[in-house]
This record gives sequence, structure tokens and C-alpha cells, in this order.
Amino acid sequence: MGEITYIRGDATAPSVKGTKLIAHVCNDLGGWGKGFVVAVSRRWPEPEAAYRAWHRGRASNDFGLGAAQFVQVEPYVWVANMVGQRGIRSGSKGVPVRYEAIDAALGRLADKALELNASVHMPRIGCGLAGGKWSRVEPLINERLVKRGVAVTVYDHGEA
Repeated sequence: MGEITYIRGDATAPSVKGTKLIAHVCNDLGGWGKGFVVAVSRRWPEPEAAYRAWHRGRASNDFGLGAAQFVQVEPYVWVANMVGQRGIRSGSKGVPVRYEAIDAALGRLADKALELNASVHMPRIGCGLAGGKWSRVEPLINERLVKRGVAVTVYDHGEA
């Protein structure tokens, strides 16, 4: 069994060969504009457009906590929009992260990665604006992806 590889760098620019899936966590409100999605949108307009259309059509599609949407942005690069946070603000009900939703979305991500024979690249999902703890997210990644043989690289951005 493998393990998660940690590197410092930009998760939107993985420098490995083969098909790549770039995964990140979105909210369930249709909001896009802070955090990692800013870097995604800087490189490709398609993931944001697809996410907003997915949210608009939510009455007749699978949009919701735990869902995942896969958007091809280059011949060998896909972006996974994973709905893993309820709302966008921390408050009386706690932080927006929903670990069970991230877990469900990671299962869908693993299926897609295996179908495409792709490696997975991500920031520390659910731990930025969503307010989650990496100690809760990392075991989900190991269980859903690594144990199924999917290569996962987690990117820490900026200075050490």
C-alpha cells in the first residue's frame, strides 16, 4: 500500500506524467471566489462555470453534500469539484466542513481516478476556509484513495 506524498508547490500545476485529477472542496451554496478556487479559476474558467451551472440546476441533478463533479480542463487534466462544506462561515453551528461529505466525495473521486488511471493532486482539502482539521481529513484520503491504489500528492503552498 502506498502513502500520501507531501510537497511544497502549486496543486494546480502537478509536474508528473499521466492523467491528473486536481481535487478541492466546494461549499453547498454555489459560492466560488475565495481560497483554492481562485488559483483554479486563474488557470481554467471551466471548473467554475461547471460548478455554477451544477448548482443552478440542483433541483434536477445530484448537487449536494458529498457529490463530486469532474471537469476536463486539458487533455490529461481534470478538476474535481467536491461538495464538502455546508455554507461558508464559521459560527454558532461550528465550522462549515462536513467530514462525512468529504468522505463520500473522496469515494467518487477514487472511482474516477481508477477509471481514468489518474493520480490525484490537492491542497489540504477542507482545512482552509472550511475550517477542518487535517488530522480528520488525512485518514479519509488514506481509506478512500490510497488503500485503493490511487497515488495522492498533497501540496502545501507558499513558504515553509
